[in-house]
Parts: sequence; C-alpha cells; structure tokens
Amino acid sequence: MRECRRIRDWMEIPGRFETGKRNAITDVPGVLVGQKTLIQGDDVRTGITLIRPHGGDLYHIMTPTGVYVGNGYGKLTGSLQVEELGVSESLIGLTNTLSVPRVVQGILNYQKQWVTPSDGTMNVLVGETNDGYLSDIYGFHITPDHTREAIAALSEEVEEGAVGAGTGTSCYDFKGGIGTASRIVRGKHIGEREDYTVGVIIQTNFGGNLNIYGHQLPFAPLPEPDPAGSCMIVVATDAPMDARQLKRIAKRAIIGMAATGSYLSNGSGDFAIAFSNHAQNLIDRRDDHAKDFKRLAEAQLNCFFEAVADAAREAVYNSLTMAVDTVGYRGHSRKAFDITQYQDLIPLKH
Repeated sequence: MRECRRIRDWMEIPGRFETGKRNAITDVPGVLVGQKTLIQGDDVRTGITLIRPHGGDLYHIMTPTGVYVGNGYGKLTGSLQVEELGVSESLIGLTNTLSVPRVVQGILNYQKQWVTPSDGTMNVLVGETNDGYLSDIYGFHITPDHTREAIAALSEEVEEGAVGAGTGTSCYDFKGGIGTASRIVRGKHIGEREDYTVGVIIQTNFGGNLNIYGHQLPFAPLPEPDPAGSCMIVVATDAPMDARQLKRIAKRAIIGMAATGSYLSNGSGDFAIAFSNHAQNLIDRRDDHAKDFKRLAEAQLNCFFEAVADAAREAVYNSLTMAVDTVGYRGHSRKAFDITQYQDLIPLKH
C-alpha cells in the first residue's frame, strides 16, 4: 500500500538552507493555517484553506503585501487594492473557483468584529483553483459557515495533500493538493544579527512535465493531457520588507513552482501572494502620522529569493506525495503520485 510521506522522507533534498521546525509556513512566528475539507457523497471533493498573517486585529493592523501574477487565467479577489496600496487587511483564503464569494463572505462575517460604523469597507484577499474535475463545482457546496469552521481550526500544524482547498485538485495528472515548506535565512549570511524565516503554502492544480529535483519523469505523448488548472501560492516571512520587495519575493515562488515542470500553460491561473509580518512594519490604519519603516537592502534579498524558490518547489512535491487516491464527480479519479514506481529514475532513501 502506498505511504503518504513528505518528499524529504523519500529522498535527499538539495539546497543550501535548512528548514524551520515544522518545515511549514507556520514556522514564521504568528502565522497560522486553518482548513475545512468537504467530502460529501460521490461528487463533492472541495474545501477551504486560510492563512492568518498575524495574531492581532487583521483589519486595522495591516501587513505589507505583494502579489505576482505568473499567468492571469484565474480569480484573486482583492488583489487590485493590494497592488495599489501594498498592504493586506484580512485572512488570506484559498478555495475552488466558484466558491470565492462565499469564502469572502465568511471572512467578512468573522472580521466585522473589528469594524465600527466609522470605518471604511474591507478588502478581503481570496484566491482559487478549479477543482471541477473531481468535485461538483456548480453545486456551490461551500458556505460561509464552512469558512467559520476553517477559522476555528487555525493552527500551527498544517495538514497536507488532499485536504482543504486541495481536496479536489489535480497536479501533473496525479492527485494534487496542499503542500507547505519553509527555510531559515541566517543573519550571518546577509550581514544582520537576526535570523529570518520564509514559509510557503501552495494549492497545486496544474500540469506540465513533472520532474523531481531534475529527475525527469517520462513525458506524456503529444497531444498531451490538458495542462490547464492553476496554482495559488502564499509566502510568509518575518523579514523586514516593503510591498515592492515582497512582490519580487512572490515572483521567485512562481519560479520554484515552475522548476517542478510547469510552463504556466494558457489555461493555468498562477498567482503568488507574499507578506511580511515583521513587527516594526505592521501598519495601523488609525495612525495618520509618519512612521519608521525597516526594510532590507536589495542586495540582501538574494538569499530570500533562493530560499523561497526552494520552499515553493518542495511544497509542490509535498502536495503530491501527501495526497491520496481520489474518486469524485461523475466517477472521475486521480491516482496519488507513487514515487516508488519511479525509483529507477529517482534516487530514494533506503
């Protein structure tokens, strides 16, 4: 029987950076992840994944945030305001394409606890991928109450594979899902006293030509299976960065995803969101005076570029190796990626 194990339990992982304690986005202090997995009958295989940037009032205490679009065939509600202002003011949500409005409503229901009549409106950031192959997407099964359940489940522990927003997704014609990873950037390597953490969580639902750290799996014959799908990536760090630098960080997360074999096909919506919860840089919307803002020098970002690309790549692999065989809508199925079937190509641990 196939085992669900993270990629580094199967093989030696190349790279110059060590992982955090959990090797997850929640290694960044203050970040939590909550998920709701919805499996009903034969046709519903969907869910929600939420990322909490910090532990305070998310509406009034905003986080510097950047968004990078690899290929724009998708829906990322709230991204235009983030692009304009460089901050996010909500939980970050991931779900299926047609459930974005309901997850937005669920987040609004939760965050209105912080809003008074004198406050303005709220910009909620929610992205998606299309899980309609394995789930009855037009049944509109996700509700705002499911978002509430995902919020109640916020935790430092992150479940991977066919869970949350990845319950019904596909990746490289295998079962996709949720994956996460992290890297530590040591202060001594960038001329600083403090160490910093970069964490990534990813919702994989895309195609291409899968390779595992340079070990190419057999190519599908042309015409290839439909490579459309999409990918959502969220990057967290406690390093001091501004929104422009975070957009550069987000771009490198897409590079890490592409390194697994994706070429960001025509029908694939590939988005990355990167935020920093460095305490000095959190922005209180009620403060109308100038404030000190700390940011790294551009030359210091190279280690972060490498670290986030490494973490995003590993997160993709974790989403595959932690997934399970899934049968769903109209009997459609996806087999989980069984790395042992390719041990003649991939050097595995014994």
